[in-house]
Amino acid sequence: MQGFLNWFFAFMTTMLSGVWQSISNFFLGFVRVFNFPVYFDLVGQYKKQFNAIDWVLTILAFILTYAVWGALIFMLVLVIRKYLRFRKTLVGNEDLLEEIADLHRDVVRMAAEKERIMALKLGSSGVSYEDLQTILGEERQDQEAAASGAAQAEADAEKGLAINDGKRFYRLSAVDEKYVYYVAPEYDDSMDLAMLCDDIRNFACSQSHLYYEIKIIRLMLAGLASTKLILLQGISGTGKTSLPYMMGKYFKNDSTIVSVQPSWRDRTELFGYFNEFTKKFNETEVLRRIYESSYNDDINIIVLDEMNIARVEYYFAEMLSILEMPDPSEWKIELVPSSWDTDPKHLPDGKLQIPQNVWYIGTANNDDSTFAVSDKVYDRALVINLDSKGIPFEAPYTAPKLISYSHVEGLYNKAIEDHPVSDEILDKIGKLDLYVIEHFRVAFGNRIMKQLKIFVPVYVACGGDEIEGIDYILATKVYRKFESLNLSLIRDEIKGLMRYMDELFGKDSMKECNAFLERLQKTY
Repeated sequence: MQGFLNWFFAFMTTMLSGVWQSISNFFLGFVRVFNFPVYFDLVGQYKKQFNAIDWVLTILAFILTYAVWGALIFMLVLVIRKYLRFRKTLVGNEDLLEEIADLHRDVVRMAAEKERIMALKLGSSGVSYEDLQTILGEERQDQEAAASGAAQAEADAEKGLAINDGKRFYRLSAVDEKYVYYVAPEYDDSMDLAMLCDDIRNFACSQSHLYYEIKIIRLMLAGLASTKLILLQGISGTGKTSLPYMMGKYFKNDSTIVSVQPSWRDRTELFGYFNEFTKKFNETEVLRRIYESSYNDDINIIVLDEMNIARVEYYFAEMLSILEMPDPSEWKIELVPSSWDTDPKHLPDGKLQIPQNVWYIGTANNDDSTFAVSDKVYDRALVINLDSKGIPFEAPYTAPKLISYSHVEGLYNKAIEDHPVSDEILDKIGKLDLYVIEHFRVAFGNRIMKQLKIFVPVYVACGGDEIEGIDYILATKVYRKFESLNLSLIRDEIKGLMRYMDELFGKDSMKECNAFLERLQKTY
């Protein structure tokens, strides 16, 4: 018996040293664990001490030890195979859901288009309205029957993905679940507006190698104070899309970038639509971002890239009207006519409340492939022209900051209180308004004056000059309207306007206005 114990001690010592070796050096250790010649040599060393019982115990110990190793390896292989099989099924189900949703959307559009075509032919075909509805009703039944199989396939796929039945807003419901145990983060609300402008500019330079003039950053922050819609326009390659993208990175809340398509004609492209076949709402990323913004105090930016590649008045018309309402509690969009018990929490009566901490930034190129932006959009938006690339400069390393919307809104209110537009300046603007009405039949309007009284104080708080801010608003809001006038008839009047501005505000003080008016004269 002593011989067996001596052998077994040496055997296990050798094997455990192999286990340790397999941890530090897998391949070498694996070879050592299964190094049978060494184990046979150990038997040879101790066999002289073995009796019959020792031999039996030795063989049993050898067999049982490697049986354990075999079972472990077998179980590991089974786990790997099951994981790979589950992953393949999950990916397949996700692809199936996306494909079915696209097919359903195409069917709805094709059916609606067919109905419009048949309605147009109704008068010339001699078919009565009742007969037409009967034909369309039969075709709808055929379409619904054909779609039932696809709907069943979608339901099966949903079961495979463990999606609860009865929810028509999956993505918004997921947002609700995300914020069940939400704890507000610690915001870095220590900077004023001037410091914030410098910090954003340095961050863009040091982190993204994007170079913007400090005036552009000031215009951006002042514009966000005066309106929820910013329009960045200019030649390609000047950083129009990069600016809001960079700001999302700086505020530690990435911007949602949406590529506008030429086919966009209504609000469903932005917010989605209710699918009558699947009884589900096709939710867009814009809808999800707006809904999630109601849960947090972050600064949320939605970018509409190539905004004027489709007519803005078509797909953004409802938002233009809603954002003009004086009472933010009325900023609501009806997504569905009624509510379900399983609808998201922040969707009462099927209506989406537009939060205050969301800004919409559109980029626009003015070329043959795009539509002209209408006065309706220009009047409501703050236009920032990016006509040249930024000049590189050196900036210290600047880290992103998590800044709350409440802090920025407080800075805006403080700026309006501390730096109101002076009565003297308002009097001069009133005289200029009368001059422009008399000579050009163009008025400032209450909306422009309201934006000016917010934009200019914030621009001053950002480190800018009061006259410089007024100059920019007049150039982009008022004198831009001259483009629709007959320039050949107002050429001399423009010269008189420039002289009158020098009298009111000082010679060469209105640089933006003078530069714009000079370009108009050269156009003629």
